[in-house]
Amino acid sequence: MKKLINRPEDFVKESLTGMATAYTDIIKVNFEPTFVYRADAPIQGQVAIISGGGSGHEPMHAGFVGLGMLSAACPGQVFTSPTPDQMLAAAEQVNGGAGILYIVKNYSGDVMNFEMATELARSEGIRTLSIIIDDDVAVKDSLYTQGRRGVGTTVLAEKICGAAAAQNYSLREIANLCRRVNLQGRSVGVALTSCTVPAKGTPTFALGEDQIELGIGIHGEPGIERVSLRSGDEITEILWRTLIEDTDYHRTVREWDERKEEWVDVQLLNKPWEKGDRFLAFVNSMGGTPISELYLVYRKLAELCQMEGLQIVRNIIGPYMTSLEMQGCSITLLKLDEEMLRLWDAPVKTASLRWGV
Repeated sequence: MKKLINRPEDFVKESLTGMATAYTDIIKVNFEPTFVYRADAPIQGQVAIISGGGSGHEPMHAGFVGLGMLSAACPGQVFTSPTPDQMLAAAEQVNGGAGILYIVKNYSGDVMNFEMATELARSEGIRTLSIIIDDDVAVKDSLYTQGRRGVGTTVLAEKICGAAAAQNYSLREIANLCRRVNLQGRSVGVALTSCTVPAKGTPTFALGEDQIELGIGIHGEPGIERVSLRSGDEITEILWRTLIEDTDYHRTVREWDERKEEWVDVQLLNKPWEKGDRFLAFVNSMGGTPISELYLVYRKLAELCQMEGLQIVRNIIGPYMTSLEMQGCSITLLKLDEEMLRLWDAPVKTASLRWGV
């Protein structure tokens, strides 16, 4: 293992300390329990948006704390869910009186701990709702989930919902918006190499010199299949076909029912994509893939979308949801409506995403 670290057990704390030192005007970091929050929090009268998950996927989520995006982020140890006390402490820190929305990736540990945090916050009188992101079309169940994994659409939901909060949407309005973003987003990824968790010191999984894993998860979970290495265009087309041929329009997610004051399974119905639909295209590095290769993928993706009659009207390309140093990429397509487009274009200022300010 060759990494720029000191002791594995200090890795997350020292990384967060460096981030806070670099961006003192945007964020602050609290330890014991650990969470990152806006330097100007709380914003009175504004809904606070909180997300989180295991470290190792940076810049998600801590890099997206700031104006027009997250109010706070709760990082766990590498590939390990944060704990309910982190989430509750973050909610207490950033609560401006208009409520809290937790945006949760569909991984078992994250879901369970955010559910507990929701109940704890509500017991303290903090109105809290939770929306699960489950956009990975590769597999229905994995080592970490029941149902689809939550991946690239999480980043897009955090930006769009953060903009809505900045424009004083109500908690219920933002929750409904987040649900809609999740339903309209689809993602799939590919790994060319494994990654190495610092505490383990060896690769998470093994791939042959001429093998790739299609549909990989962000923790290295198995995907659709392991195949021989293909060209960049061929890999992009395989991922593209997986996205557009997804027909699982019926989704079931757990959400908090304020009227019943309990968790319920909600049945959601999504509409298929059609010619003329407008999209945000997100080509994401898994951590070790250079931007030049991502542009090659985007070039082919744009060509395929045009052939299918799907309009890419916005894009984001780069390492925004990584898996340490894994080589590979993921593609996310989000079908946009006018409201989502307007909120995506709204100003944002975080450590890792900024425009319009």
